[in-house]
Amino acid sequence: MSITIKNAQEIEKMRIAGRLASEVLDYITPFVKPGVTTGQLDKLCHDYMVDVQGCIPAPLHYAPPGHAPYPKSICTSVNHQVCHGVPGEKKLKPGDVVNLDITVIKEGWHGDTSRMFYVGEPNIQARRLTEITYECMWKGIAMVRAGAHLGDIGAAIQKYAEMNGYTVVREFCGHGIGEKFHEEPQVLHYGKAGSGPVLEAGMIFTVEPMINAGRRDIRMLGDGWTVVTKDHALSAQWEHTVLVTETGFEVLTLSAGSPAIPAFITAANATPAAVIA
Repeated sequence: MSITIKNAQEIEKMRIAGRLASEVLDYITPFVKPGVTTGQLDKLCHDYMVDVQGCIPAPLHYAPPGHAPYPKSICTSVNHQVCHGVPGEKKLKPGDVVNLDITVIKEGWHGDTSRMFYVGEPNIQARRLTEITYECMWKGIAMVRAGAHLGDIGAAIQKYAEMNGYTVVREFCGHGIGEKFHEEPQVLHYGKAGSGPVLEAGMIFTVEPMINAGRRDIRMLGDGWTVVTKDHALSAQWEHTVLVTETGFEVLTLSAGSPAIPAFITAANATPAAVIA
């Protein structure tokens, strides 16, 4: 399957979908506190996407080959859960960290993003892992420009994670996105610089590294969706949807409540936060 290049009209639709996905995370932020269940967070996000934004929650009933349909509208991955955690009756406790993964469909186009949240005050290890993982994502995004190689993204992420004593999950990756939830290319979060396809302006894909505090090994729980670390060590993930431009990148999943872009990005570029080109 080939990598699709979006035209100006399609890119604008992706900008709208990406911003809306990020605004769901802005909306849910004050609700992420001790005592709330992941199921309650799912219901709040679902209602906001459907009733306020006029969007479709992309994960709901999504069924890739080999999987039963996903039963909820968002993914909630707590502590040692790596990704695709299914919301339910689990109450969040002080000190937990949780990833909320949001994908909306607006007028046929997908916006996909995730953030880490602290429940109360995290311990030092959880805070450091979360912060380094955020920086890993941006290290990868910083490699994006027309003429670069796809492998440059993963190489930058792997180098930064490992130099900080962490490991990179290899079984899951970023992906192309547009009218389909998952398109080509697959965006690995590890690998060799200079490898893989050459990036072209108009490509849109996600960068979403999953970084573990312990070993990189993972396993699937019995629900067929939730992925956890084998050693029960903490895991963290952040995700943005990124457009390749001629001279850099544009992050499509930024909104008013998005965390600050790291200084190593902003200091090197004098352009607006959403566009580094």
